[in-house]
Amino acid sequence: MSQSNLFPVEKGHIGTDESGKGDYFGPLVVAGVYLADGQEDALLELGVKDSKRLSDNRVRNLSSLIKKGYTHSIVAIGPERYNALYSKLQNLNRLLAWAHARAIENIMEEVPCSLAVTDQFGDKAYVINALMTKGKTLELIQKPKAEEDPAVAAASILARAEFLTRLFFLSKEIGLDLPKGSSPRSEEAGLELVKLHGSQILERVAKKHFKLTDRILKEWGRTS
Repeated sequence: MSQSNLFPVEKGHIGTDESGKGDYFGPLVVAGVYLADGQEDALLELGVKDSKRLSDNRVRNLSSLIKKGYTHSIVAIGPERYNALYSKLQNLNRLLAWAHARAIENIMEEVPCSLAVTDQFGDKAYVINALMTKGKTLELIQKPKAEEDPAVAAASILARAEFLTRLFFLSKEIGLDLPKGSSPRSEEAGLELVKLHGSQILERVAKKHFKLTDRILKEWGRTS
């Protein structure tokens, strides 16, 4: 039985996007936002755009406004769970698809919807296969530069704000400022942590499949 036979489908769509995919430290976060038809201008007037084009403070402020005004879902995968899932799936796109599917279906629990738009990060079949019964009733569009869609842009803001918050508290917990991205600064921070706590600390704070891990451990072995 189709979804439309059970209850009326809302005229609008879900946009999803992720943050933390290229960051060595911290979680992977996927967010989704439902945008009813005709509400695009309201988001644009708020200044919603791809989070990569906004400052961290602006991302945090806009995230609060979006959360108050729009049905949304945030799926955050901390480093330990991320490492376990990656070890099991051995494929980042499959892991991303699983998280996007969860965000989409969480929103569908609240708003009956027939369309979702995501950024192009891999074979669309990954997401379709990760969707459960309810999710398989919708049309899924994956396209490059999907952040031009206001719902996807709003989702990118929610995902980035959540990533920043979790990275901040992880830094506090560890007692070291964990840098964003995957740069020489990240390598320096990782090496300092390993020298203080041993190699197992990377399981708690980092995405271990990054090439950075091998470089950190090699340098640690050379200097210890």
